Amino acid sequence: MSRSHLLLALVSLPLAAACQCGANRPAADAGATRVGLVTDVGGRGDQSFNDSALRGLELWAAGQVVEGASRPATDEERLASIPEPLRESVKPVQVRPLVLQSKAQEDYEPNLQLLVDQGAAVTVGVGFMLENAVEAVASRNPDANFVLIDSQLLDPQGRPHELPNVRTVVFREEEGSFLVGALAARVSRTGTVGFVGGMQIALIQRFEAGYRAGAAAVEEGAKAPEVRVGYTGSFDNVSAGKLVAQDLISKGADVLFHAAGSDGLGVIQAVKEARAAGREVWAIGVDSDQWHVAPEVVLTSMVKRVDLAVYEAARDAANDSFTAGHQTLGLAEKGVAMAEVRADFENKDAILAQVEALGREIAEGARSVPTTPGAVGREAVP
Repeated sequence: MSRSHLLLALVSLPLAAACQCGANRPAADAGATRVGLVTDVGGRGDQSFNDSALRGLELWAAGQVVEGASRPATDEERLASIPEPLRESVKPVQVRPLVLQSKAQEDYEPNLQLLVDQGAAVTVGVGFMLENAVEAVASRNPDANFVLIDSQLLDPQGRPHELPNVRTVVFREEEGSFLVGALAARVSRTGTVGFVGGMQIALIQRFEAGYRAGAAAVEEGAKAPEVRVGYTGSFDNVSAGKLVAQDLISKGADVLFHAAGSDGLGVIQAVKEARAAGREVWAIGVDSDQWHVAPEVVLTSMVKRVDLAVYEAARDAANDSFTAGHQTLGLAEKGVAMAEVRADFENKDAILAQVEALGREIAEGARSVPTTPGAVGREAVP
């Protein structure tokens, strides 16, 4: 069957069959506000970007755990997933999640339209790769509301613009990446750290720039580590992430930060295997707290609060208070953060205090972080 015929077949099916998101759903949500979400090609189970978005809608907003079928989450499960500073503000709301996973970029636009046709009050497009699709579907459906995560709407000349029914949310990834770079510099024993990116685009280069700047922000008299960089060219190729990471480890990198979607699971696996072979190496996760993926090797993660952005959209839909516009979230807005550091290493308390102090400088505007790798070294420090 061709892709076009397959998509037509999906549209003709009930939504629960198409997205496998309605089975065993509690009857209590029958009258709840419908909130749609379309993943990018990384999909459910990337343990990172898409899973963060799904957590915000399914677990935080709807109070559901999806493990094949969905079931009500326990209070303990919800609270364990919500960081302490957000627990007072993140409460369950009456929403019904409608989730479609995209297998290819051609799926984005029909998936978004399908959710609109199924009555979603707000439909979330997860990732910059959905920018064109969100704009097209939002323009065709002016009475429906949308959220685009990780990108603004762009005109043919690449200039940001807005639509009255679209909320766009982007993050200052460089600020959170600065923190994990500063930590990596202080933990490294070889004097070389690594960065593994996915596609070599401006968004991922912000992660690289922040990481480089953080690694360079060592205390007076200390030597900044060398930063080695590799890109996989994708976000859904675990093997590619592993190969790039293995190359960096072979060149002496002993702390590897990834911003590569599902490819990052390969980075973590490479670090895990290197440690099993006797190398003292660490991985730093991204977007979600990835400590649970490999507790013995994940030093920390640069958390991007996609979950919070999606939760707030679902909450606003349920409260009939959704507004369009543009949001930028950084350290000051609690939109990015460094996850809890559970690993043990020498001088841990002193090192974490140094990194936290750097974070306060950024949040208070006393330190700026570059957004391009070429600008590292020219950031302003009063």
